[in-house]
Amino acid sequence: MIRRIITELTTHIPFTALGAASGVIIMVVIIWANILPQVAEISPTVFYTLHPAHVILSALVTTAIYKRYSKGKLWAAILIGYVGSIGIATLSDSIIPYLGELLLNLPNKGAHIGFIEEWWLVNPAALLGIAIGYLRPTTRFPHYGHVLISTWASLCHIIMALGDTVSWLQAVIILLFLFLAVWLPCCVSDIVFPLLFTRQVAPHGHITYNHQGEHKHETPHYHPK
Repeated sequence: MIRRIITELTTHIPFTALGAASGVIIMVVIIWANILPQVAEISPTVFYTLHPAHVILSALVTTAIYKRYSKGKLWAAILIGYVGSIGIATLSDSIIPYLGELLLNLPNKGAHIGFIEEWWLVNPAALLGIAIGYLRPTTRFPHYGHVLISTWASLCHIIMALGDTVSWLQAVIILLFLFLAVWLPCCVSDIVFPLLFTRQVAPHGHITYNHQGEHKHETPHYHPK
């Protein structure tokens, strides 16, 4: 199990680097165009659009993987899907960016815990993702989309805290926190967390992504149709 987890985390570094790079490109454009105040003004609305979307996708994938590799009951799938999506998406989109804001001592830093501040929006999003993942556990999910949405939500969280100016040094540190905010939490949510509650994964199999970023389960004896 440990070797499988390490393999998956290593495999997903390129996906996450791509997502973090997109965040950096957006940040560079904002700095060069000198539109940070305008972007900061709309960033709360964008964050509370992207964050629920991230929760839906995270709940979908977490629940689908658990359902696919376990005969667990519905209540267990709901619990695992909810904790895996709300907990990990909050860590990715809010907690880790907030730690970066504290480190940089940004003027408008704040935690912005979605399932508390906007409970009426984020919690139903998790339940929707759970329902889709449980009813359609074979649904293939483009991992690129998950990474990009998580990256942009984390970036919006940081932009809310920036104020009217940002230095290039701050931009570099933001890149680091964007990478950490997406890579480990997303992989933990999609792969590690649901597998901890299953016992029927083939001993030499692991979940990977093809070149299109879609889930596929690979074992020495598995041949997708």
